[in-house]
This record gives sequence, C-alpha cells and structure tokens, in this order.
Amino acid sequence: MQITLARARLQVALFALLAAVASAGLAVEVLKPILNLRSRSGVVPLLSLSYEHNVPTWYTSCLLFTCALTLAAIAAGARREGRFVKHWWGLAAAFLYISFDEVVQIHEAASSWFDLGGVLYFSWVIPAAVVVAAFAVAYLRFLAHLPRGTRNRFLLSGCIYVTGALVLELPLGYWTEQAGSNNLVYGLIDFVEESMEMLGVNLFLLSLVDHLGVQGWTIGFSQAAPEPRPAAVERAA
Repeated sequence: MQITLARARLQVALFALLAAVASAGLAVEVLKPILNLRSRSGVVPLLSLSYEHNVPTWYTSCLLFTCALTLAAIAAGARREGRFVKHWWGLAAAFLYISFDEVVQIHEAASSWFDLGGVLYFSWVIPAAVVVAAFAVAYLRFLAHLPRGTRNRFLLSGCIYVTGALVLELPLGYWTEQAGSNNLVYGLIDFVEESMEMLGVNLFLLSLVDHLGVQGWTIGFSQAAPEPRPAAVERAA
C-alpha cells in the first residue's frame, strides 16, 4: 500500500491551517477590548497568539516537530552520500528542541540572567542571538553545498522566522515595559511576531519537501506481505 500527497495540496493545506490559526488569534485580540472579553479564561487565552499552552502553541509545536522528523529522514538518507550528515542531524535536533521549548518555554528562564530594560526587556534574546549567530557560522559550508533553490528557500524561511522570534521581541519588550501586556498594541505586535514564526516554519517545511523531490528521495510506508500459509498436511485414509 502506498500513500502519496501532492506538493501543491500540501502547500494549500499548510497555509489554510496557518490562516485559520492566525485569523482566530487576531480576531480575539481585536474583539477583546470591543466586547470586553475576559483575559484569563474563555476564548481569548485559548486562541490568542499572545498566550502560551493553547491552540496556536500546540499548532506551532507540531509544525516544528514535523520539520524535525523530516530533517531526520533526510539525515538518514544523506548517510548514503556521506556528506554533511551531522549537519542534517544537527538541524533535526535543533528543531526537536525548539518544538519542545515552544510548549515548555525554557528560553524564558534566560531572562532572569540579565536585569535590562527598554528593547532588551525580554533579555533572553541576547543568548539566543549568540546561539543563532554561532549556528549560522557553523552552517556556512553546509548552505554553500546545497542547490541554489534549496539554499535560497532555507535562507528566506530562516530570515522570516528569526525576524519574528528575535527581532520583533525588541519593540515588544519596549512596549511591554512602557504599557504592559494587557492591551491591543501588545497583542498586535505579538500577533505579527508569532505569525512570522509560523510562516517561516511552514516555508521551511515546504522547502524540505522540495529538497526531497530534487534529490529524488521518497518517503513511503509499505504494508508487510502476509506470510505464506503452510501447506495442508493430508491425512492418511
């Protein structure tokens, strides 16, 4: 048995789900002050992109985990070529960790390391930026080895994700220090931030699928053939 999914249909499904999650998050942020919706219970904490441990968090974590699985499959296939296998496994491990951190929020603990304010109000961006920079330097040769189309798609999706995850934390931190987090402006900035993260991961997942196609690799599941039945033993009359 073989199950196949067209790339075009996968893209439509991914972006339709992204639009649904992002639209629901934006809707509750805009309607919260208009309808005086509760912030601690109900639909706002369930759907808002500004909250944790809710539908958008689960969606993003699953998306990152899917990227980790796809990268692991690519790493297993790259073993035949013997080039940059560790880099593929490194990416798989990185996405697995980010998927876990999306739910557990380990990076928030890093904010206690520094007592800063202003645009560095969320000070965890400092160690995160160092890690991202070191990761980028370590993967320069790996990126140069990739086909141009794959490399460009990797860079585009990565820039979108990092802009959302790190760069937009700077104005968000400044506004949080000035006006707090329970207001529409905070919700809108965070909406843009989280939407860019989700868009970047979606584009990266599609670029991984494209890479598999370019390399001629396929991922399939086959049903084990049934074992032959033993021949019937004839009884003597």
